[in-house]
Amino acid sequence: MPLTAPLRGVVPPVCTPLDADGEVDTASLARLVGHLLDGGVHGLFALGSTSEVAYLTDEQRVTALETVVETVAGRVPVLAGVIDTTTARVLDHARDAARLGADALVATAPFYTRTHPRETAAHFRRIRDRVDLPLFAYDLPVSVHTKLSGALVQELAADGTLAGLKDSSGDEGGLRRLLVALGGRTGRGTGPAPGFCVLTGSELTVDAALLAGADGVVPGLGNVDPAGYVRLYDAARAGDWDRAAREQERLAGLFAMVDAGPEAQMGRSSSALGAFKAALRLLGVIEHGATAFPQIPLDDSAVAEVGERLAAAGLLSG
Repeated sequence: MPLTAPLRGVVPPVCTPLDADGEVDTASLARLVGHLLDGGVHGLFALGSTSEVAYLTDEQRVTALETVVETVAGRVPVLAGVIDTTTARVLDHARDAARLGADALVATAPFYTRTHPRETAAHFRRIRDRVDLPLFAYDLPVSVHTKLSGALVQELAADGTLAGLKDSSGDEGGLRRLLVALGGRTGRGTGPAPGFCVLTGSELTVDAALLAGADGVVPGLGNVDPAGYVRLYDAARAGDWDRAAREQERLAGLFAMVDAGPEAQMGRSSSALGAFKAALRLLGVIEHGATAFPQIPLDDSAVAEVGERLAAAGLLSG
């Protein structure tokens, strides 16, 4: 579904199910895509952080994206992560994404080496110039170690380089300032970049971001409960902020599963991704809960805690 208007709504970053050998489990991935579509999502983001893109080989990236695009079959837009260290490597992924039928690209700033804002701007402009697909910037300073400034985002939005932003910076004040600069809650359509889309990557402050004028959300937890995030979004669109807040609070309780893995024994990313996959396995969506090596898997007690969170949220019977 080509992006002919700003993207709005719930756009989960699709987990990449793996088999016991660490290869992409395409059958499980297709079921997951079906689960997300049945939940009413408005788009899918393949090959993002929640997809474990940093752990996948180039061949596995192609397999995962091809599976998502073919399973979606044009029903919603598919955004393809083309995340890599340098512009040349990003362009290789971008060309693959275009060939496989993705509807838009998502790229971070270059990383590993330090880049000046002028170099970051040139990076995004070259991607947009060389591959004719809408381009979203992914602001992820915790991993990329470059924070995209509001001024840079506005510049690239105004000149048409960027179609949108996925904000996973954790800087809620910065996000609000950007939204105000773009026209605020009621003036986005007539602001300096009327077609520009802003998506929050925070699972826990979606209601606040939508109230401030964000267009949607890219929630990792949306893999587990896509319908919950769609209900939240629909309530916000209807101006029923009390209902939106209640749904957000329920999702906050569910999100606590990300800490099921003991902090002294495993990384927070391993715990979160392992929890999402354990939840999807318990729900019967995917076959295995495996995460990519060398991430440490959840033990039985952690998986049991994930199950308790699912039951408390009304997603799994006791």
